[in-house]
Amino acid sequence: MYIHEAKLKVRYVETDQMGVVHHSKYYPWFEMARGEYITKIGMTYGGMEEEGIMMPVLESWCKYIDGAKYEDELIIKVWIEEMNPVKMVFNYHVVREEDNKIIAKGSTKHTFVDKNFKIVNIKKVKPEMWEKLEKIY
Repeated sequence: MYIHEAKLKVRYVETDQMGVVHHSKYYPWFEMARGEYITKIGMTYGGMEEEGIMMPVLESWCKYIDGAKYEDELIIKVWIEEMNPVKMVFNYHVVREEDNKIIAKGSTKHTFVDKNFKIVNIKKVKPEMWEKLEKIY
């Protein structure tokens, strides 16, 4: 299993009146880390879409353990928890770099669809994509 680590520094705009990162900001961080993860294996979301494959989110969740604050340096760890030819589940840990504390955990479930949003078996329709994904699972 390959775990990718994306890094970011909390911006002021991501915090709320209490000085804590607003809960809605974690999902864009998950997306950023997931995009980097896909890129590391030699693919991009844009490239997948050009080949007619998209990965919409079916489910998502996040457990908030401790609040991130302005200028905290964070590591978003992402890995594939589950994968088959029609769906993928990514897991995430948001870690505060200063003390190596996990401050949030999350997950997103995706399915592979074509441009008409019909679920496809990626192993059959895009075996080269499947092979790249299999190497990191």
